[in-house]
Amino acid sequence: MKVVERYIMRRALAVFLAALIWTLAIVWTTQVLARIDLVTDSGQSALTFFEVAGLIIPTIIPIVVPFALVVAVAQTLSVMNSDSELAVINAAGASRWTIVRPVLLIALAASVFSFAVDNGVEPYARQKNRQLIASSRADLLSLIIQEGTFRKIDDGLFLQIGERLPDNRLGGIFVADSREEGANLIYYAKSGSVVEKGDEKVLMMNDGVIHRKTLTGDLSVIRFTSYAFDLSAFMSAANDIMLLPKDRTTQYLLNPDPNDKIFQRRPGAYKAELDQRFSEWSYSLVFALIALAVAGDAHSHREARIHPLITAIAIALFVRWLGFFAAGKADKIPQYAYMVYGVPVIASAVAIWFIVTSRSMELPRSWADWMTNFAGRVSDGWTALKLRLNRRYTSGQGA
Repeated sequence: MKVVERYIMRRALAVFLAALIWTLAIVWTTQVLARIDLVTDSGQSALTFFEVAGLIIPTIIPIVVPFALVVAVAQTLSVMNSDSELAVINAAGASRWTIVRPVLLIALAASVFSFAVDNGVEPYARQKNRQLIASSRADLLSLIIQEGTFRKIDDGLFLQIGERLPDNRLGGIFVADSREEGANLIYYAKSGSVVEKGDEKVLMMNDGVIHRKTLTGDLSVIRFTSYAFDLSAFMSAANDIMLLPKDRTTQYLLNPDPNDKIFQRRPGAYKAELDQRFSEWSYSLVFALIALAVAGDAHSHREARIHPLITAIAIALFVRWLGFFAAGKADKIPQYAYMVYGVPVIASAVAIWFIVTSRSMELPRSWADWMTNFAGRVSDGWTALKLRLNRRYTSGQGA
């Protein structure tokens, strides 16, 4: 490898790693915040939460890696063009391959990494994640004996225990149940206990009342000496984990169990998931080619053009959206499987044509003019607003 190629690879790799870390951190944070209720609602420890959070990382790597790569390549080549380095390389008689080869090597490594994570690590991480979440829901006995706090047992079902009494008895039991359509039920009992009968668990409530309120405002009160509230439906969650096609290993998708209930209802979903895994790895190569087609040539600083980074990201987003659209339709319409593979192939072919013919892949000039004019209007408006505020402030001080 030539010195120039090592130089380009080193710069692009440094930007790629920085972009990957920051993008992963942002996406991971948004996913983690959506699962914060695992601790707040189910009473699990922080260790369980961080374990679930860690298992999220393999699921977002295949999506984030291509975008980090397109940012790295486009930004590296754009800076080299601004520093006239690309012009010097061209003037020295170096071929286009001098710039293309180090970028493709990084893209190939990123593609292999994405394929390994997508087909090797992610399915096991998803399965472990579902087991942890199911176990947290099934551990209801330790959940309800926590005193003085409301706990969400299920959608529309909340429970509170006032205090723990001797002999495993519970005091001050409050249950709010709004799962029944058109009615809200509130249970209150002075005491009770959790009774286990084999695999069944029942919350026995003693000396209490039931308030039933309908949507029309009718209210009825029922007093009871003892009342049994079945908890078995919530306890069985850990023993019955439903694995979706995206949770299955690639080996299982290649030869699914004929008795799999989801496979019997939606056999196309397994084929669609398999097609997506076998095509998703290629987007690192596709996005690298797009960035090369956009920013791989030397350009004059006086040309009116959209920044190459913006152009490359915009085209990459459009190509990735087409891929997601095709993958989402493929489980119901098998013909979309051709589009799942066709999108990266066609996008690569178009980018290669731009590279081979020494053309620059750019957004339409009208878009550049519109964005320039829009930015100018925003700048003028902001300047006018600051002048107006400054005049009001000055006139207020003079008064």
